[in-house]
Amino acid sequence: MSSTVLIVDDEESGRQTIESVLEGEGYNIQLAESGFQAIEKARTLLPDVILLDVMMPGMTGFEVCQRIRSDPQLAEIPIIIL
Repeated sequence: MSSTVLIVDDEESGRQTIESVLEGEGYNIQLAESGFQAIEKARTLLPDVILLDVMMPGMTGFEVCQRIRSDPQLAEIPIIIL
């Protein structure tokens, strides 16, 4: 079973760049384009790692990180802030 990576970036080019680097490595890549979508997908998917953009409209990466850390189901998922 491959590891699931959730890529969160409001810019499509940012998501595509990271995805292109990881896609040949056998990861299950999932994408989110907003902080709200990222939290919903994290709850559904329980990814192995989240790659999180800082600068996003509506909810910054720091706010997303705080919400994920405050959720006991998600709190242990590693987050890499980009």
